[in-house]
Amino acid sequence: MKGGTVTVRDTPTGWNSEPAGAEPRGRPRGRPRSEAVEQAILEGVLRLLEGGGTLSSLTVEGIAKAAGVGKATIYRRWPGKEALLLDALATLDNDPLPETGSGSVRDDLVRLIEFVRQRGVSKRESELLRLVTSEVMCHPDLSQQYHDRFIAPRREALRQVLVRGIDSGELRDDIDLELLGDLFAGPMLMRTVLHQWAALPEDLPERIVDAVLDGVRKK
Repeated sequence: MKGGTVTVRDTPTGWNSEPAGAEPRGRPRGRPRSEAVEQAILEGVLRLLEGGGTLSSLTVEGIAKAAGVGKATIYRRWPGKEALLLDALATLDNDPLPETGSGSVRDDLVRLIEFVRQRGVSKRESELLRLVTSEVMCHPDLSQQYHDRFIAPRREALRQVLVRGIDSGELRDDIDLELLGDLFAGPMLMRTVLHQWAALPEDLPERIVDAVLDGVRKK
């Protein structure tokens, strides 16, 4: 994979070009879908990114060639490259969040942080996320979609555990939940996304959780 900062050359607004007479874009209701074909397209996008491609440089022609499909097949399924990019990233991160609520707040927090650590242990996923994160953040609409689809569910799961900790008396009731969520998630995100060569030892989630809990446990 080519290293360096992802360069944004233009604002992504759908496909770079569309041939005359192309079928309407999007996913019309009732149209049969082939999982194998879609997977080939999504994998094609990932390979292009791994080869140094950017969101700005993605074209339907290039994706079709990488996936071994016709351009119309792509036009029928995605309204633009932003939606296609998000679907491609979802194939790297399709594991369900760990179940919480059956143990202590500490145990649940460790499970959630370990979930993030596993994303970083996966070399391909962590490299692709580092590659696209800077570009995604440069486009407000795409950034919001990325947040809603990938970040918000994790933040909500973490918030629910913290609320339960307050209700059970395990945590102080005067804490800022948003800030506390940042303190728990931040160290692992720094290591998995921003620091390419940072160590991710198996006990890291426990160390992070215990360090933060020391300051917010109810005395």
